[in-house]
Amino acid sequence: MSVAPTDRSPRPPEHPAGHPAEHPAGWFGPATAAPTGGIDWASDTHAVAVVAGDGTPLDRFTVPHTRAGLRGLCRRLHRVGVDQVGIERGDGPSFAVVLLRGVSVVVARRRSRSFVLAALRALHLDLLLVDDFLAWCEGRAGTEATGPELGSRPALVLRMARNSAVNASTKATNQLKAVLVGADPALRESLAGLGPATLVRRCAELPGPSPGAGDLACTVVFTQRTLAARILALKAEAYHLHKRLRALVTAHAPALIARRGIGPDSAAALLIATGDNPERLHAEGAYAALYGVSPVQASSGRTQRLRLDRGSDRQANAALYRITLSRLRWDPRTQQYLQRRLAEGKIRCEMIRCLKRYIARDVFSLLTPPTTATVATRTKTTAAWHP
Repeated sequence: MSVAPTDRSPRPPEHPAGHPAEHPAGWFGPATAAPTGGIDWASDTHAVAVVAGDGTPLDRFTVPHTRAGLRGLCRRLHRVGVDQVGIERGDGPSFAVVLLRGVSVVVARRRSRSFVLAALRALHLDLLLVDDFLAWCEGRAGTEATGPELGSRPALVLRMARNSAVNASTKATNQLKAVLVGADPALRESLAGLGPATLVRRCAELPGPSPGAGDLACTVVFTQRTLAARILALKAEAYHLHKRLRALVTAHAPALIARRGIGPDSAAALLIATGDNPERLHAEGAYAALYGVSPVQASSGRTQRLRLDRGSDRQANAALYRITLSRLRWDPRTQQYLQRRLAEGKIRCEMIRCLKRYIARDVFSLLTPPTTATVATRTKTTAAWHP
């Protein structure tokens, strides 16, 4: 499918690197043998387009976001011989369904997706050209949905639910303490000096107010018991989600969670960042930049210095920080490394940055299959990280 620009329509954007300037099937890519599909998924309906190897449209349809609709999507893809589809994001219901039905999924990288969307806005094209582009740059603009990416979406859902339960529990605990400030002095003295967990249990077991108590006393006791019951329920919910998250991370990345200092929450954050950015797995340096632990050049004139990278995945960066603090507290070899570098004149924050960089390197080796180019890097040991 080709579109000739008119006087009123802008010229097509520049061709990607290595792309031919002229092509009979359009400027989105050369012909391929097998037909390919493209899915533009949404919350209610999914738009699907199928093109032949020469760019000829074969099918175009929409399916509802129901179980029957997703089954029909897979049947129609198999009917026309599609064994690979392109999708703009590696999540959503259609992603999992077509993957389970034996269809290879290519996830467009962010830069390629921006290029396609810019072309669509400029030329008023449709989903067929998006599919044609993904068919051309199969190995360049897409990444096979394998490895950590398969577990990143379930981990994201579980981690989001767990974090919401923890945050709600913290908020309810603060409200419980605020209500206690204006409570009856006798009640306040009976609950004074208790830790958060003991305070919640005692408030949940408060007896009813004595006969003749005022409205304020009755309201305070009722509110305390209600908030305590809510906190206990939220803590139980967070605990069950934590167990489910641990089982999920152990199934998809057992070597990661087996590392000293990496718990289920931190491992899930690293897994989510890896699955959302599969294009960063081509090199260890790019992966470290994703975590924000690779230094950025900030030299000027005679001043030679590096600065931190603030444009990274902050959740993954926070996970690396927690892992670093855990190892500094419990791992003797990491403590020895810290003391040695402090004796050399370094400061503590610089040591933490170095340790985060070492941890990112080790996580990269655990979440990606070894290649010839990375064997030397992965076999290099660091006294700060390896147990």
